[in-house]
Amino acid sequence: MSAASMDHPLAAEGHSPPATAAMAEVVVERWCAGIAEDGLDWAAAELPVSLDYNGLSHAVMLASPADLEDFALGFSLTEAIVTRPGDILDLSVSTVANGIRVEMRIPERRFHALKQRRRSLAGRTGCGLCGTESLAQVFRPMAPVRSRASLEPQAIQRGFVDLAAAQDLQRWTGATHAAGWIDAQGRMSLSREDVGRHNALDKLIGALAARGEDLGSGAVVITSRASSEMVQKAASVGIGILAAISAPTLTAIELARDLDLTLLGFARQNRHVLYAGPQRIRRGEPS
Repeated sequence: MSAASMDHPLAAEGHSPPATAAMAEVVVERWCAGIAEDGLDWAAAELPVSLDYNGLSHAVMLASPADLEDFALGFSLTEAIVTRPGDILDLSVSTVANGIRVEMRIPERRFHALKQRRRSLAGRTGCGLCGTESLAQVFRPMAPVRSRASLEPQAIQRGFVDLAAAQDLQRWTGATHAAGWIDAQGRMSLSREDVGRHNALDKLIGALAARGEDLGSGAVVITSRASSEMVQKAASVGIGILAAISAPTLTAIELARDLDLTLLGFARQNRHVLYAGPQRIRRGEPS
């Protein structure tokens, strides 16, 4: 760490930045109370990531260049390109001139289905539907969620505390979202960060699927608003509870109710708002 890196409050406290390509030092000028000083800061990286299937470039998303294998698997599952991790027969990540290419090989039957309903995506940060060619592609038919998860409000609160503690990129850059997986007691076992909230969720789902986690047994906590796309991604893989630190959209609420997904918003400081699926939240005495 350079001496100038000590400008960052975390560095001044003796913390070292994580070794990751998802952030880098930048030269800045800090202004405070009329005084300007030169220094260094940390910024979150975002690069174009091309997701290719059997040689076909299907989607280009701006994402943090970390955990891209998880991202590719999670995106493939939540977009119904594949139905199980084993459908990804091969996966490789390579740096190219203008970004990163993730090349996947999937069974011919899945590739044929992809070509039949191909969506031409050019995703901006935080954009889940960019490039969708028709209204019919926005909300694909899905069965209601059959999750057996059951959590007390205190477990949701504990999950957000654990998620905040796990956000290394956010602490150093202030520019990323996170998604975390918690059990019935609110213990977080896995989290992922990204500059895009959809990407963070896809990365988490991919990591969970890769290790064979039972997605119907716990809950996902996210550091963003809950859009309809986030609800659809969670429901598509059987996640029964999605808790957001900010508000859901009206369409997200309606979709969650249609899919029998438990949706919470404004989950912060010992409170939350329950918008759908009350049967999975146990009402107990405050701890």
